[in-house]
Amino acid sequence: MPIIKSKRFILRHFKKEDEKYLTKYANDRLVSRYISTMPYPYTIKDAKKWINHCIAAYKKRKKKEMNFVIEINGHLAGAVGLSHIDKHKAEIGYWLGRDFWNKGIATEAVKVITNFGFNKLKLKRIYAYIFKQNKGSVRVLEKNGYKFEGLLRKHANKDGKLIDSLLYARVR
Repeated sequence: MPIIKSKRFILRHFKKEDEKYLTKYANDRLVSRYISTMPYPYTIKDAKKWINHCIAAYKKRKKKEMNFVIEINGHLAGAVGLSHIDKHKAEIGYWLGRDFWNKGIATEAVKVITNFGFNKLKLKRIYAYIFKQNKGSVRVLEKNGYKFEGLLRKHANKDGKLIDSLLYARVR
């Protein structure tokens, strides 16, 4: 699993030591509200389960997902990754702790992972499903050249409610 350095952060694999900061930042209703797979409240047990899942995924020869910690000042600040990796396509996902919002970090992390997907994994399509209300994520994707492809009604399940999603994609 590569380590990717940018001017403001490092993208690296998850480690057991990330439990504390993962729990701290993910256990925020404003962070988890737009992520269908992130429970709230987010406990240390949830963090351990996710980190073990990521470590197991790193060890697989044929990678179906690659999740990276966004590390700032030596600690986890959020995450970005590619999932459902297939021959030519993958889904991108990302989140940041609230302390790091509105600083361009998510935009830069999506840029770095998109370039990684196209250049290193030789993908031809990277796509994202985002909740319709998530205006910040729309901006992040559009700044990175992702195009709106459609509205998926009642696509995601969050806390027992069916939510509309927007499909964005970038192709090469």
